[in-house]
Amino acid sequence: MIELAGIVILGIIAQWVAWRLKLPAILPLIIIGLLVGPIATLYTDSGGKLIEPIWNGEVGLFPGEALYYFVSLAISIILFEGGLTLKRSEVANVGPVITKLITVGTFVTFICGGVAAHFIFDLSWQISFLFSALIIVTGPTVITPILRNIPLKKDISAVLKWEGILIDPIGALVAVLVFEFISVGEGQAYTKTALIDFGKILLFGCTFGFTFAHALAFAIKKSFIPHYLLNVVVLSVVLGVFVVSDAFAHESGLLSVVVMGMVMGNTNVPNLKELLYFKESLSVLLISILFILLSANINISDMELIYNWKTLLLFSVVVFVIRPVGVFLSTGKSTLKLNEKLFIGWVGPRGIVAAGIASLFGSKLLLKGEPGAEYITPLVFMIVLGTVLLNATTARFFARIMGVFLKKSEGILIIGASKASRLIANYLHQNGRHVVLIDNNQTNINKAKEHGLEAMTANIYSDSLTDNIELNDVGILMALTGNSEINTYAINKFGKQFGENGAFRLITADEMNNPEDNPKEGLFSHTDDFIKITEAARKYPAIHEIDLRDDKHYEGLIEVTKMEEDVVPMFLKAPDGELRIISSFSNEFKDIKEGYKLAYLGKMLQTDSPGETEQEEA
Repeated sequence: MIELAGIVILGIIAQWVAWRLKLPAILPLIIIGLLVGPIATLYTDSGGKLIEPIWNGEVGLFPGEALYYFVSLAISIILFEGGLTLKRSEVANVGPVITKLITVGTFVTFICGGVAAHFIFDLSWQISFLFSALIIVTGPTVITPILRNIPLKKDISAVLKWEGILIDPIGALVAVLVFEFISVGEGQAYTKTALIDFGKILLFGCTFGFTFAHALAFAIKKSFIPHYLLNVVVLSVVLGVFVVSDAFAHESGLLSVVVMGMVMGNTNVPNLKELLYFKESLSVLLISILFILLSANINISDMELIYNWKTLLLFSVVVFVIRPVGVFLSTGKSTLKLNEKLFIGWVGPRGIVAAGIASLFGSKLLLKGEPGAEYITPLVFMIVLGTVLLNATTARFFARIMGVFLKKSEGILIIGASKASRLIANYLHQNGRHVVLIDNNQTNINKAKEHGLEAMTANIYSDSLTDNIELNDVGILMALTGNSEINTYAINKFGKQFGENGAFRLITADEMNNPEDNPKEGLFSHTDDFIKITEAARKYPAIHEIDLRDDKHYEGLIEVTKMEEDVVPMFLKAPDGELRIISSFSNEFKDIKEGYKLAYLGKMLQTDSPGETEQEEA
């Protein structure tokens, strides 16, 4: 009982430490597992492990093969959740670079990694290619924490993010297929019978996954499952499909759940987001338990097995040769510069799926007596730990050396995608600024996207927003919703991360009536709240620019906007195009000369010059 409770507690502590230190969770999880497992034999009085996953007659948690059954079921849930995230539309939209990375890059890693493992460790071709299949996967759980706090150019962040998301289920699928090919070939020398058995695995895996995905989607759409039971029913169906498929064709269960997840993720299923949130939460718990168990199950003899120069050579080939070659072949004719390609080639940490499946497959093949199977788990764990440590400690430094590190975060995050917000975002976008709108109203988000604006559906009360790599270059935060509590919450929660160069919010009606109470983060003026801005945008949906002569001219125009009901001052535009947000302390700008412009929303001022420009509604 103490061991079980300890695993859960240590797992959640590791997750918290990873969040606090902004590291991939797999790093502290595996380290804790090693400390209470094989390393514990070096410092405990009894010479035993603090946590023994397999029952040895005296101590241990799982008797016989029960550990592998638990690992199989846990991996099936994790792979199903990964499959849910893979969208056909996303694959089509991510661009040729990412498409090549998950095809050409995967092929290069698979072939070259297998060849390297074969010749360096003298492993059989089967085991070598299983190893190379397992190290294909990077995964968002390891790439996101590493890149989250490195302000990179948007294209580089997008490439690394989408590669991690899309290659997760693809790499898992390749690994499953290679393992199953090894399994059916054992003792049959890969004869016609072995190929038929492999065909059965493909047939039953794909058939069960496809059929049950559509059946479950149909049941959800027809409301045959009550909402409060939806998550647990889906969980039970996933486990059921895994077990039933495996009963019809041994080792086809993992293939079934991967296919099932991919099909459901691309089907118009109601409440899919809730399902994903539940699966993510469950995956966090399972991963926390799983990797402490798997790490603790490694023995000192396994670690000694790879404690030699061959391991360092294999790691160097994988990281410094295979990864860069795959990246350069995938980005050959792209617009990416040499320094950007080098950085992408440097960042390639292996992930949770690789380590989890490696332990499962390695253990199963070891029990079957497959020659060289004892190398699979320690070698893959070495690649995972080594790449995560290397990238977590050097990615920021290497980004600076390569010149892909953004020195100044000039992106703008706008909370709320109302009509006025879309007008402001469109003006900023037309003036060369990276702008992202977020809102939990899908209609507003769709309207923003229709006009070419970058927008995403998000809940600011969720922590997932802080994990979004595409917001790495954001340095200005503008809260423009009609809810003052949400605006204030956004400033307090995200001001430090996204408001490096300023965090602003709309003033409230009370603050508007009492100018002396105007907060420093107040937007535009002390006479314009959400209602006034919304009305101005409704009546006069355009942002105008007017030439300025000097400080007095600017101050005079600000006074005019206070008296005009449908005019809201917004930005001061410098001759070089730099935009400065006008706050409720609108008199803070000095040394204004000819060439400066005042940008404002609403009715056109009569004092505007003939050369005035305007930005129409978005």
